[in-house]
Amino acid sequence: MALVLPILAGLMLAIAQFGIVFNQYLTLTDATRAGARKAAVARFAGDDGAAAAGLVKSAAGDLDTSKLTVSVTSTNWNVPGSDVTVSAQYPYSINILGWVVKSGSLTTTQTERLE
Repeated sequence: MALVLPILAGLMLAIAQFGIVFNQYLTLTDATRAGARKAAVARFAGDDGAAAAGLVKSAAGDLDTSKLTVSVTSTNWNVPGSDVTVSAQYPYSINILGWVVKSGSLTTTQTERLE
């Protein structure tokens, strides 16, 4: 028991940390999708994607928006059918008992056509 319990506890903590990071990735992906949709339907707003970037940050749920990086680009904002791309990055780290096992950036990109 003395040999197996630390390994089992570490494994359980790793599973929990991975679940937290995966939840952050799903939240980031959903927020980016909502922002891409906003950019696709609001091309006449004239803000060149600022409203879409704001929507991504507000739809990010429990993510720390000060660490969230959003970019909105389009090939041509004035032509229907042009592509608009929304990308977002959010840092993550998997810590197990104070040791950083893995860290980096979660990145997701969504592309929609302007309406």
